[in-house]
Amino acid sequence: MNPADPGDDLVDVIDAADQTIGTVTRRAMRQQRLPHRCVYILVFNARGELFIHQRTTTKDVFPGYWDVAVGGVLAAGEDYEHGARREGKEELGVTLHPRALFPFHYADDATLVRGMVFRAVHDGPFRLQAEEILRGEFVPLDEVWNRIERDHFCPDGVGALREFAARDAAKQ
Repeated sequence: MNPADPGDDLVDVIDAADQTIGTVTRRAMRQQRLPHRCVYILVFNARGELFIHQRTTTKDVFPGYWDVAVGGVLAAGEDYEHGARREGKEELGVTLHPRALFPFHYADDATLVRGMVFRAVHDGPFRLQAEEILRGEFVPLDEVWNRIERDHFCPDGVGALREFAARDAAKQ
């Protein structure tokens, strides 16, 4: 096994109550479509623009797609808050102070996720993790929605953003 291979990372398998029921490699979790934990961090700048980024073509899911959220799969034993801080530091190269917003569930033919959506504010500059992110930019939300309609975006991140927007609209 190659210790640098993310497929060898250990992740918790969880039940419907978000309790850990086992631990497997990321590769096994993907191959068997096992339920696991993820974090989704919506990173805004002071002007209210959302940071979006294009994933590398070597990512295990949705390679080359755009994403509206920074984040990812939690490591075995990791809680949501620690995972959000770690993912922000790894992917953007900065310390974020993410605020938990709401739990989020996503399922498709390939994945089954119990996640937590966070919001963070940071104006950059970022030191993007070359293994995961090709490029990124801050975009006004109305333009993000336009781009979602015409470009390939990670569907789970879009789902998290849609729920964020619905909850934000409900507050109005």
